[in-house]
Amino acid sequence: KYIPPPPPPFLSINWFRTLLDTFLCCEAEFKAVLVSGRDPSQFSKPPLDRLIPDLLERAVKALDVCNAVSHGVELVRHWQKLGQIAAAALQQTPIGEGQVRRARKALATLLTSMVLDDKDNPHGKSAAAAKDRRGSFRSLSWSVAKSWSAAKQIQAMSTNLAAPRGAESTGLAMPIYIMSIILVFVMWALVAGVPCQERNGLATHLPVPKQLGWAQPMGGLLEKMGEEWKKKEKKGSGTGLLEEIQRMEKVAQSLIDFADSFVFPLEEEKAAEMAVQVAELAEICRKMEEGLVPLQQQVREVFHRMVRSRAEVLEVLEQVSKSSVPVPY
Repeated sequence: KYIPPPPPPFLSINWFRTLLDTFLCCEAEFKAVLVSGRDPSQFSKPPLDRLIPDLLERAVKALDVCNAVSHGVELVRHWQKLGQIAAAALQQTPIGEGQVRRARKALATLLTSMVLDDKDNPHGKSAAAAKDRRGSFRSLSWSVAKSWSAAKQIQAMSTNLAAPRGAESTGLAMPIYIMSIILVFVMWALVAGVPCQERNGLATHLPVPKQLGWAQPMGGLLEKMGEEWKKKEKKGSGTGLLEEIQRMEKVAQSLIDFADSFVFPLEEEKAAEMAVQVAELAEICRKMEEGLVPLQQQVREVFHRMVRSRAEVLEVLEQVSKSSVPVPY
């Protein structure tokens, strides 16, 4: 009998990878419902004439979030390398002052970067700004505008999200609403999880309709993650909810304290305590090395999928506008 593997630890790199896989599946199903075999004339009638442009605008905003998150993953990879330098120095035997100094320098740089990442994150041009009049986009870049705010972007994506009522709830308005909620939640989760530019004031209450059956698991996750986010804000830590980052921050601080009180020769008890922490740091770095590049590739896949889907919907809208133009006699 097949026994499925256990779910990945909550908020781990693998958890976020599973989240993005699920999002891509939902997006493919949604596009099939929206575009395949549809009468394009429906798109020009209420409520779709309002809901579809809103959805396309949300997709544009999500592209900038993908850019910012990609940059954040790149930053975490930099932290991983600093962690590896420290772990390698402290794993040498016998350990001396030179190795401890090298490890302390790498860890101090790591923790300083963690503190500064949310406050001073200058980047270049936004990808959404690269949109031309035909609605096409350049490929995913690593930059967003210096004034760009992840918190404000999520807030903007959350506006005009109202559940369809009455007759509207039986047509295409409901799948569009569901997909919009999923998109906003996934982008919010990425912004909360990975270091991202300007997250001050990131909302923890998204318009997820917890009374509806399909939204209850999402509402539960939002509540759980929102509580974690509030705890980090109270501590003044802006590194992100990603499990590996939180563990790395904790063990790095502990090893810096060890380095500051280091006396040669090292006592046996202290050496054993340090070895456990160094092994944990090395294990965190290994998980990052294995998971961060695939996570980054998935963020790219989400970006390109949304670009393609948006282009397909725009094509349908173009057909509608052409068919509605009266033919001159």
